[in-house]
Amino acid sequence: MHFSIPETEVCSGENGSTYVAYNIHVNGVLHCRVRYSQLLGLHEQLKKEYGNNVVPAFPPKKLFTLTSAEVEQRREQLEKYMQAVRQDPRLGASETFNSFLRKAQQETQQIPTEEVHLDVYLSNRQKVKVNILTSDQTEDVLEAVASKLDLPDDLVGYFSLFLIREGKDGGCTFVRKMQEFELPFVSVTSLRNPEYRIVLRKSYWDSAYDNDVMDNRVGLNLLYAQTVSDIERGWILVNKEQHRQLKSLQEKGSKKEFIRLAQTLKYFGYIKFDPCITDFPEKGCHVIVSAGNNELNFHVKLPNDQIKEGSFKVTRMRCWRVTSSQVPVANGTANSGTSGKSDIKLELAFEYLMSKDRLQWVTVTSPQAIMMSICLQSMVDELMVKKSGGSIKKMLKKRHNGSLRRSDSQQAVKSPPLLDSPDSNREPVVKLSSKLTSVTLRGISTSNSANDISGNNIHGNYAFEGIGDDDL
Repeated sequence: MHFSIPETEVCSGENGSTYVAYNIHVNGVLHCRVRYSQLLGLHEQLKKEYGNNVVPAFPPKKLFTLTSAEVEQRREQLEKYMQAVRQDPRLGASETFNSFLRKAQQETQQIPTEEVHLDVYLSNRQKVKVNILTSDQTEDVLEAVASKLDLPDDLVGYFSLFLIREGKDGGCTFVRKMQEFELPFVSVTSLRNPEYRIVLRKSYWDSAYDNDVMDNRVGLNLLYAQTVSDIERGWILVNKEQHRQLKSLQEKGSKKEFIRLAQTLKYFGYIKFDPCITDFPEKGCHVIVSAGNNELNFHVKLPNDQIKEGSFKVTRMRCWRVTSSQVPVANGTANSGTSGKSDIKLELAFEYLMSKDRLQWVTVTSPQAIMMSICLQSMVDELMVKKSGGSIKKMLKKRHNGSLRRSDSQQAVKSPPLLDSPDSNREPVVKLSSKLTSVTLRGISTSNSANDISGNNIHGNYAFEGIGDDDL
């Protein structure tokens, strides 16, 4: 997650006095509005729990009213402080830090704690209505959805809630995985846009874990719905013969066999991002990035309209970072005053081992850069757990929610049928050539269209070579 404080506001207090509020943004979207004194209180609590040596330095108090320059200086210092706390594995994951952000989010949006209905969607667009509190955090809402679907507790950890934006054309943009520091109801309500919705989706990458989930009826239905949806969106590539086989399995109601066949297809289990810009193999190239199978896959359109494809393995990334910058919004005037609005430009950059002795930075400019980074981190985490002989299976900790009780409607009910079959009228997607192991970019067939890169009609590929993963 990328924390920033790009702006401040002068607000009125209860007694008519004014104060400076600092707007904390997460991934470029306003999360909460807080005062210096509130952040100071958080800092003191963190110091009490973790000690001075762990908690980063906090901007000092001032005796007199701050000038405009001092307010700006404090804004920058508080931004660096919040980023340092979030990046520390102990502080950033602490309940003190996360509960502070949840409370501040609720206060900023002025949403009281009360019982509400929240719509959570499955991959096939089926709506699951759960009865929750507005103050319920992500884990609470996930538990409520699992209970409504009758998903066993030991399988809840295999799934997560994602905030997506679904366009009028049916396109799906992943905004982020819902985090522990936010209140899902408040997050989606504050966007005030019906295109945003919360979706339940599996949260792991290794398809071997599918076996655990498919042993349960509800888990099987959820995986089946997601697989069919990904095929319909063109995220999983299917040729005519494979499409025929899948259709036959659907007609027989053979959901497990359907998933087994889908597991053999290219891009099974990948998340596909919106078209964006990369500097690889040269600056200004249009690219579609997909994340899955412990890699970022690139479909790149070169300036000469040639289309190439290749993959960057997470095991060969030395490090990565996400950076943000403010880009002024053109308004037809030359006025660059402080009242002018700006957009947040996000970039994901990773240092990649191209060959045994050559590291190279690759940059992707995309509003979804942070989601890409989260995908990379979760891949690494999963690989580390697997390497240590552990398991991703976990029981989510139950939490109690004050004096307001959940209603009986949230108790377990039988899961309804999730999906029948994909659209039979959909044209099968042409399967791309199999993954190559060459490094150097090679010229292949050029695109037969002058349109922007679309991801569904791409031909040609490239890949990267060098030392294998076993040599790292």
